[in-house]
Amino acid sequence: MSDPAPGRYEFLDFNAPLSSRRADAIAKALADAEPSMVLDIGCGWGELLLRVLAAAPDATGTGIDTDRSLLERGRASAGDRGLDARVTFVEAPAPTEHAPADLVLCVGSDHAYGAQPDALAALFELVRPGGRLLFGSGFWERPPTPEQAAAVGFEPASLSDLAGLVDLAVAAGFRPLYIQTANRDEWERFESGYLSDGEAWLHRHARVPGAVEVRARADTHRSEWLRGYRDVLGFAYLTLGRSA
Repeated sequence: MSDPAPGRYEFLDFNAPLSSRRADAIAKALADAEPSMVLDIGCGWGELLLRVLAAAPDATGTGIDTDRSLLERGRASAGDRGLDARVTFVEAPAPTEHAPADLVLCVGSDHAYGAQPDALAALFELVRPGGRLLFGSGFWERPPTPEQAAAVGFEPASLSDLAGLVDLAVAAGFRPLYIQTANRDEWERFESGYLSDGEAWLHRHARVPGAVEVRARADTHRSEWLRGYRDVLGFAYLTLGRSA
């Protein structure tokens, strides 16, 4: 019998600092525009995509990701909600060419296109004229030290402040329809939920092979968060429109 292994995103509804309350409000607002086709780039297990489809009963959706196990979780969730006939999950890299959609979601996956300006330029082509993009991406709440930036895989110049991020969206051809940012509670739920896979496993299996490595990874991540990028890294949810 193989040794048990920690779970993966078991304690998270979203792989982003996003509360269910905010997600439902975003889904309703996006559904109010009556999209017929929704495209989710880097969908993971597609939780936000499925909430949008539930709020927009005439829409169909496609979720694209490279992680097969997360896509399987999305398919199972769609089946449980009776949405499987209206959604397709595709294992593929983030596309640069695709039939333009009425609504494109890209939350925490813009890195697949490179820097934020490159991502916004690529995503602009995936939104039909008159359509919308929900762009979830990072920004600096305050200027980071090189060490704080490195803790999340960036250099200080890699991101701007919130105003600069919105300026990038405008430069790409979008108009900002709604600007909101993750709050501290959402960040703490996200970071704690991310760490809970390892911590809950350690609580049950502290002495099995592999525990030292799991503990070290958890301790490193927690320290980088609490001593590093907490209140430095922000996350924005920008609802952007492409003019008709």
